[in-house]
Amino acid sequence: MATAKPETYSVVNSAGHSPSCEGGTMKEDANNAAAQTATALTAALTLEQRSYKLDDFDTVSTVGTGTFGRVFLVKEKKTRGYFALKAMKIPDVIRLKQEQHVQNEKAVLSEVNHPFLIRLFWTHHDECFLYMLMDYVPGGELFSYLRNMGRFNNSTGLFYSAEIVCAIEYLHSKEIVYRDLKPENILLDRDGHIRLTDFGFAKKLVDRTWTLCGTPEYLAPEVIQSKGHGRAVDWWALGVLIFEMLSGYPPFFDDNPFGIYQKILDGKIDFPRHLDFNVKDLIKKFLVVERTRRLGNMKNGADDVKKHRWFKYVDWDAVPQRKLKPPVVPKVSHEGDTSNFEAYPEDDWKKDPPVPPKDLEMFKNF
Repeated sequence: MATAKPETYSVVNSAGHSPSCEGGTMKEDANNAAAQTATALTAALTLEQRSYKLDDFDTVSTVGTGTFGRVFLVKEKKTRGYFALKAMKIPDVIRLKQEQHVQNEKAVLSEVNHPFLIRLFWTHHDECFLYMLMDYVPGGELFSYLRNMGRFNNSTGLFYSAEIVCAIEYLHSKEIVYRDLKPENILLDRDGHIRLTDFGFAKKLVDRTWTLCGTPEYLAPEVIQSKGHGRAVDWWALGVLIFEMLSGYPPFFDDNPFGIYQKILDGKIDFPRHLDFNVKDLIKKFLVVERTRRLGNMKNGADDVKKHRWFKYVDWDAVPQRKLKPPVVPKVSHEGDTSNFEAYPEDDWKKDPPVPPKDLEMFKNF
């Protein structure tokens, strides 16, 4: 999935999307830096209350690999509880200039607490790796179910969309932009409810940011054009996601990223005939090039989305309480079941030399 960051659970095979991409920051607002510092302080205070050691866990298996990271299913020796432990190679993080994204991910996850978001319990580093201890979500990726079914019916797409709307609304209420919404980053818990994962591109925002990052098929026009972007990019991505869930393919695709970008900027959408009239209207309102007119990014924010007629039968109070009935209940035999994830070889991935002290300095608070 990602070329510039580890995936939280798995790497997409050739049937997946173009890899996530990340470019250099052209300019950043000073307010953003201040906001991130405040978030980091909150994160530090929160994490100080949690105490784990690497020796507290037995590694069960690898459940995901990425460019510079690997995710292990681990079992706590004392409680016998299962967690996902993401390990990232420090030399690769530095080489790919991902230090800030890694710090952002820690800061954001330390601040959030929502039923549809992954939870971070502990972070740590040694001389070779950065570690993040998170929920293990055994149902696997929404991407796998979409690939197996070809496409979702209207009611299935509606269920996942409603839960994602609540997750995005929550993040935006905390001035956080997610920036990497796609089926690969949506996990299903054992009951079938969603959990957004992989917050490597998430960021606390005051105004706008200029970093080029995301997956080509899901990038909003303002990201491609380097105009500076904000929370509106998440609503654009939701429009792309709803189209893909109900069609089986994204609305803008090509053999190379530049072809995808051109189609996004052209803004022409060819809808399959079977799509419901109301959902077509919703997708069109999300995929508006002018972000000030994009649904979700206007004065009433997420309320405009919730009031759209495609969602007219949704009880929005019941959604975050996980009261809606999931259309798919994953087959999970026990909390440490890995059958819904790809199998990965257990190689000598950890045999790397220690990092020089000067390189460790930037991660001293991790």
